[in-house]
Amino acid sequence: MRALDRLGIFGGTFDPPHLGHLILAECAVNGLNLSRVLFVLAADPPHKQGQLVTPVAHRLAMLEHAIADNPCFALSRIDIDRPGPHYSVDMLRLLCAEYAESPLFFLMGGDSLDHFLTWRDPAGILDSAQLAVIRRPGAPFDLRELTAQLPSLPDRLQFVDAPPIGVAASDLRDRIHAGQSIRYQVPDAVAAYIHENHLYED
Repeated sequence: MRALDRLGIFGGTFDPPHLGHLILAECAVNGLNLSRVLFVLAADPPHKQGQLVTPVAHRLAMLEHAIADNPCFALSRIDIDRPGPHYSVDMLRLLCAEYAESPLFFLMGGDSLDHFLTWRDPAGILDSAQLAVIRRPGAPFDLRELTAQLPSLPDRLQFVDAPPIGVAASDLRDRIHAGQSIRYQVPDAVAAYIHENHLYED
């Protein structure tokens, strides 16, 4: 990684990773002139405590398949190789230390920005990275209220335009459970992995 490379940080459970994730990441590469997007797999997501989450080994394998053919995409193990729960602020501070010379852009949807004040240490997140917010129809947020609580936000906020994508991991899991096709919604290699390992069937 060269100094001053602009890095996008895309965190998530990716259960499973789908074409919507890849399209949004590609839009961020183009819209923000990023050198690379690091996909950060949340091994122990704090907002899903008590929920059934596919074992990390399967999610990791699917994510590796999903991003394999794009040289601008890479996998970060920053939240896999340390104990959880994994909060975004801690992950970003570790990545800041690892990529000290590179500006970081933390990718999130507009719906997440609306709840940003409920996250662990939002000011700490802004200290570590700029927010790159994907505009999503029907996902309003109150920028005035957010700025009142986080005065540095306007200077640390950029927007990324992306096409509306009606694909959600929860819907894919439901479709698989019901025996329905997910073709054209996930990369072929991911669909093959899900089938071979009988994921989401039970």
